[in-house]
Amino acid sequence: MGAMRRSILTMLSLAVVCGAVVVRSQEAQKPATLKFKVPAGWVEEERSSTMRVAQYKLPRAEGDTEDGSLVLYYFGKGQGGSATANIERWASQMQTPEGAAKEKLAQETFTSNGLTITAVDAKGTYVAETAPGSGTFHNKPGYRLRAAVVETPNGSYYVKFVGPEKTVTHWNDSFMSYLRSFEFK
Repeated sequence: MGAMRRSILTMLSLAVVCGAVVVRSQEAQKPATLKFKVPAGWVEEERSSTMRVAQYKLPRAEGDTEDGSLVLYYFGKGQGGSATANIERWASQMQTPEGAAKEKLAQETFTSNGLTITAVDAKGTYVAETAPGSGTFHNKPGYRLRAAVVETPNGSYYVKFVGPEKTVTHWNDSFMSYLRSFEFK
């Protein structure tokens, strides 16, 4: 009986060790995702599409009639277009008295937590389509658009923040903190 008991204990010990290895192995296989810190004052909204990772209302600044809107998009690895293509599209969504905001678009690229982030800033009349393919366009003068492409090993994420100029200016520092908080783990 002693030999049988030792065999059972040996098998149980092996099962526990193997189980721990399987658990560690499964933990290591969890896919990495974009992690971030949501700044105080941002109001999380229900996502209106599966391509939206997160969606927020940024409350209007005093004197503005509308809130700002910020959306974080992810379309999948290799999807959503290059940083250059998105910057050109965002520039075309803002009109100035001279035409498209492309010439007046401020752009910066920086690295944060190992991720390359290209951020843009444009002011003017917001003229983007109200919904993709709708053929109906916004016409909102005095707006500001902040946007960014965040390059990760699993493909790019896209951030678009738009609203009345004073509101976007009010939230600009927290927008930049949000971008700098991104980590891919």
